[in-house]
Amino acid sequence: MKILAISDKIEEIIYSPELKDRFGNVDLVLSCGDLPFYYLEYIVTLLNVPLLYVQGNHSPQIEHTYSGEKKSNPGGCLDIDNRTVKTQGLLIGGLEGSMRYTPQGRYQYTEGEMQRKVWRMAPQLLLNRLVRGRCLDILITHAPPYGIHDGEDRCHTGFKAFRSFMDRYRPRYLFHGHMHLYHPLNSRVTSYGRTTVINAYGYQVLEI
Repeated sequence: MKILAISDKIEEIIYSPELKDRFGNVDLVLSCGDLPFYYLEYIVTLLNVPLLYVQGNHSPQIEHTYSGEKKSNPGGCLDIDNRTVKTQGLLIGGLEGSMRYTPQGRYQYTEGEMQRKVWRMAPQLLLNRLVRGRCLDILITHAPPYGIHDGEDRCHTGFKAFRSFMDRYRPRYLFHGHMHLYHPLNSRVTSYGRTTVINAYGYQVLEI
């Protein structure tokens, strides 16, 4: 199983005619937010594999096509915010957004609001454990967990709710975006308990 995780940045190596040649053996695409609809649609059209996504704090609400059509979501892709799905043999869940830093910001949440989103997922996760023997294989988020790959300012502070999620439900992987990597020494992969936390900024390929 090969996974392409993407977030925050349009990569020339992906948004090009060479996409299928370079990534044609990918089985699944996971988007962690802040990417335009046309980019996600390009990827899912050329690779013809499932593409699951969550929204980021800068994700578009509406996107206009060349024909003037208004789109509120990327065609052929699946928004998995606040739910779990089974695809390609994997149990995958999603939680969108960043820490709230403006009063009316879309896809922004307080710590309490994010914790309530996690609680609403609990029945699905416990059902997964009962039926499948595990709660979740992969969690995709936009923001990182608190204290792991996050920043010091309000906008880029991670969620404590994600740490408690990992403590309780033990996903094998957590992919996030939001934190841009400008220096090769910035951490991209961190182990936390039984979970490997991966910053998907730009793109990352993972083979399971």
